[in-house]
Amino acid sequence: MAPVVRHRLVLGLLAWWWLSQAGAAPLENRLAGHPAPYLALHGQDPVAWQEWNEATVARARAENKLLFVSVGYFACHWCHVMQRESYRDPAIATRLNRDFIPVKVDRELNGALDAGLIAFAERVNGLAGWPLNAFVTPEGYPLHVVLYEPPDAFSQVLAKVAPAWQARAGEMATIAREAAPALVAPAPVRPLSSRSVSALTQAFQVAAETMADPLQGGFGRVSKFPMTAQLGLLLELEARASRPARREFLLTSLDHMIRYGLRDAIQGGFFRYTVDPDWRTPHFEKMLYDNALLAVLYSRAAQVLGRPEYQAVAHETLDFLLAALRDPAGGYMTSLSALDAAQREGGAYLWEPADLERHLDPHEYVLVARTWQLSRPREFDPGYLPMMLSPPAAPDRDAYRKALDKLKAVARTRTVPKDTKIASGLNGLALSAFSLAGKGVPRFDAAARELAAFISLRLMADGDLLRATSAGRDFPDAELDDYAHVGMGLLTYGQAHADPGARNLAQTLADTAWRRFHGPAGWRREARPLLATLKPEPALADEAMPSASGRLILLSLQSGDVDLRQRAQTGLGMALAELESAPFDHATSLMALLEWQRQR
Repeated sequence: MAPVVRHRLVLGLLAWWWLSQAGAAPLENRLAGHPAPYLALHGQDPVAWQEWNEATVARARAENKLLFVSVGYFACHWCHVMQRESYRDPAIATRLNRDFIPVKVDRELNGALDAGLIAFAERVNGLAGWPLNAFVTPEGYPLHVVLYEPPDAFSQVLAKVAPAWQARAGEMATIAREAAPALVAPAPVRPLSSRSVSALTQAFQVAAETMADPLQGGFGRVSKFPMTAQLGLLLELEARASRPARREFLLTSLDHMIRYGLRDAIQGGFFRYTVDPDWRTPHFEKMLYDNALLAVLYSRAAQVLGRPEYQAVAHETLDFLLAALRDPAGGYMTSLSALDAAQREGGAYLWEPADLERHLDPHEYVLVARTWQLSRPREFDPGYLPMMLSPPAAPDRDAYRKALDKLKAVARTRTVPKDTKIASGLNGLALSAFSLAGKGVPRFDAAARELAAFISLRLMADGDLLRATSAGRDFPDAELDDYAHVGMGLLTYGQAHADPGARNLAQTLADTAWRRFHGPAGWRREARPLLATLKPEPALADEAMPSASGRLILLSLQSGDVDLRQRAQTGLGMALAELESAPFDHATSLMALLEWQRQR
């Protein structure tokens, strides 16, 4: 038996023995004063929230109760709505505490668990999102999942699930176990060739054209996400051989993302996504990872498409990171909430005409009103969102910029709650952004040096990478995505600034990740999963962040280490079948294939 498995088994048996011998003490909320801001928000709920760990799962087994696993994150608007409506309701809390083991999870601390539950939700419901509320058997198998529900509907779900489990626990546990994905057989390692690379990139191009919105840019016809991995691969294909239709789609996408509602025209930075296909109605949370990835995307687009204004966007996005998310003690915070201090969604970013008139001179007000089309019906109750709906003519551009500078000074007085935890993987993405998109600019070069030092000194413990640190508490057990993104950040920094120590640490992290997370059946997202459905995968798909397996393979290819390059080639050979079945979902792995081809 492997030492890790033996250690986990011993912990589980000890926890079960303690509970059975001592008798289960009443559940109580364990999140009061928690160092992670999202979990601390739930510290005063009447729900007796537990953390996701061995002891919690052991208690569920000892009491034969379902785990109610509620996953969210600090910047999530609907997570806060469900807390206010349901988790602070005494009657709902009583039912949760009596019939279940309630667990509250910050998805940014338990990324692998979140990914497993998202996959379950998509498989059984056809959609997923947050808040994600899963009923999980004591053996770790998801049984049922609901997203946001208003209190009455949520109470009805609880009223149905609890008695069903009490009456038919054995049968329902068997159903959950049998419905889980089968164990993955060892993935065959297929040979790589330039022909396979060409076929896969062509299949990706066809899939991208099918999903593309040629009029508004981006992918899909309902909501719009930046999808930096897919746009980034299209840019690399364009750099190799220009196609007019592809170039036009990229320009349309990149222009719409900065002109309309995805980007904050006043304070800088990008919002998470828009709920409409026209890029006009954002979800107002701002995430570190989106802005780091978009800074790199726009910097690369400036080079490939010959548009210097895109480099300016990249620099403005890095300035947003410095101004809004930089922690004085080092590192970068995770996100800004969608809610302002008055609990209004988007309130910090919206403007009433009367406020504009108060802060701008008459000419500036007319210019802003025309540019933002303030004569249109408002989309938001607290005011208008700045958008370049009617771009100012050339003679008016300086006046428009001066008006924006005045409004920026006003906007600095508005406060938005922050998720202050420092997550390793996200800071790895930020390091890549400063090293790639900011190279040669003194303030960004300094930020990169400081962040590289912070990662190596503060986010490492006894040679291992931390998952995160927050309010003085370190969270161990970094996952695959942490190693991939931090490793890539250190490598890009080491290459950009000729720092051999950073390159060596990147290689060490990559070697650890291959040993800890890769095996004959593929990639494990975490080393010791408690969720039974987390199975190895030959290749991880791109999601909100780029594929961790694809990034680690790309890092290994670019590292200069012969052994890592051989592992990368093996990993790509194992992934070929997955890439062929869904090329659009594996843009980062296809980028690694292009790098392998370039190095031949």
